[in-house]
Amino acid sequence: MNIPSNLLYSNDHEWVRLDEEIAIIGITDFAQQELGDIVYIEIETVGDSLEKEQVFGTVEAVKTVSDLFMPISGEVLEFNSALEDSPETVNYEPYESGWIIKIKIDNPSQLKHLLSAEQYKQLIQS
Repeated sequence: MNIPSNLLYSNDHEWVRLDEEIAIIGITDFAQQELGDIVYIEIETVGDSLEKEQVFGTVEAVKTVSDLFMPISGEVLEFNSALEDSPETVNYEPYESGWIIKIKIDNPSQLKHLLSAEQYKQLIQS
């Protein structure tokens, strides 16, 4: 299981990578394995300001559909448009080219409530 130490994690299996006041968000390796083969990703929230834990989109796999939750509050700036044609990229590279959205962070203090790689590892092993 790949759990990069340079990222932060939510209890809902999203990861966050910081680039100054921009956060790049995707789903974890654990999440994509649990979902199975991803066939579609729907994001209709670009331009919206969303609160922590609000749904920002959905991931459709062969056997299920799962909501995507905001790990922190912010304005959705961009959807990874490469996923429109190749949603399966999330299965192969969840932490690199399989990122899902970029947001402008509203409340940086929320970052301290996210999990470290070690804490996330404990979450998924329990």
